[in-house]
Amino acid sequence: MSGSDEEQRSVQAAVDGELRLLDPVVRASPEVVTELLDPEFVEFGASGRRYDRTSILDVTSAVDENAGPSVAVEMTGVLLAPDLVHLTFVTERNGFRVRRSSLWRRSDARWRMYFHQGTPTGEPWTG
Repeated sequence: MSGSDEEQRSVQAAVDGELRLLDPVVRASPEVVTELLDPEFVEFGASGRRYDRTSILDVTSAVDENAGPSVAVEMTGVLLAPDLVHLTFVTERNGFRVRRSSLWRRSDARWRMYFHQGTPTGEPWTG
């Protein structure tokens, strides 16, 4: 990661938040997920569905006993503005790869996910 110390801290805060949201223990807690999402959060999921801060909780808190953990690779981030970080990465779960893009916005001294989009690659995981 290059750039100023502030840029590095901002990008790292977004990466840390993103990785927390991928953690099954965090996802199972609607309270923790809500803390990590901006009040104006919107997601276009890999399924094509649109979610907001309330409706995404049905997805994150659903327990799928057959689903393995998501593995994030190729994560990069850039500070777009003083309070806005863009992350891109790929997840793999149960043999499926999804390209992901997130915007993290800082408000009230906290970084929260403002926007997320997942797009299936159609490529099998060769990991």
